Order: sequence, then structure tokens, then C-alpha cells
Amino acid sequence: MGAEARIQELNLDLPNAPKPVATYLTAVRLGDLLYVSGHGPYKSDGSLILGRLGENMDVPAGHAAARQTGLAILATVRDHLGSLDKVVRLIKVLGMVNSTPDFGDQPAVINGFSDLMVEVFGEAGKGARSAVGMGALPKGIAVEVEAIFQVKD
Repeated sequence: MGAEARIQELNLDLPNAPKPVATYLTAVRLGDLLYVSGHGPYKSDGSLILGRLGENMDVPAGHAAARQTGLAILATVRDHLGSLDKVVRLIKVLGMVNSTPDFGDQPAVINGFSDLMVEVFGEAGKGARSAVGMGALPKGIAVEVEAIFQVKD
């Protein structure tokens, strides 16, 4: 089953693909690689999930924010490629968590993104990954994720 069919089967609601908010592109393709810029947790209504882990958000709320970020990235990938079925595999993920200095569960938060990728792409949705804490993220978003996908025509 392809990724587009999985999106339908899982009844996932992808937001509109986010537009750049500064001087950059949301995705750049080079050969069979698609580099996706850092995305935040955009909801379907265009709002963002704001918060700081260890201060006013717990791990389940951060996990949900990372999952929502994954939906925004999928929207960008679909917008750029025309179909998620053109994704061969997820290569690399950098997950950034807006967190207090003593918060140490960044990997559990970013699992919200990673679990979604596996739901949509199967084992091909499991890539190399880093999950790190940040003292602040743009606009106070809870999570930012960037990713590299292998794609085909």
C-alpha cells in the first residue's frame, strides 16, 4: 500500500503546506534527495502549537506537537513532489525541542514525528535521527523538525 493510501486509511488531515516566513525555500530537491527545511507544528487552521517542554508542556503534549509537525512536513513533501508515493525512504531527521535546560526527554517528544513517518511509509519511514533541546524556537513553537527524504520520479 502506498503512502497516499495510508494517509487516507489513517484518516490524517494534512494542513496546507506552510509558506516560507523568511528568505529560504521549504524544500529543495537535488537528484534523488529532497531536503525539507525546518517546520513547526502547523495545524490545519494555520495556527501553531506553542510551548516549552519542562515548563508548560509535558511529553505527551510535545509528542503531539511533533506529530503535527510531521503532518506539516508531509504537506510540503506532497506539495513539492505531487504525491507522497514518490518518497522512497526517510534518510535523516533533526528534531529540535523547545525545552528547559533540565528537560531530558527530547527523544520521546520527537518520537511523535518518527512514529508518524513509520505509520505512513512503513519501515522506509525510519531514518537516522537526532533529537536535541533548544533554549528557544521561532515564535515560541514547541518543536521544529527538518528532514531529508530519498525520492523518485
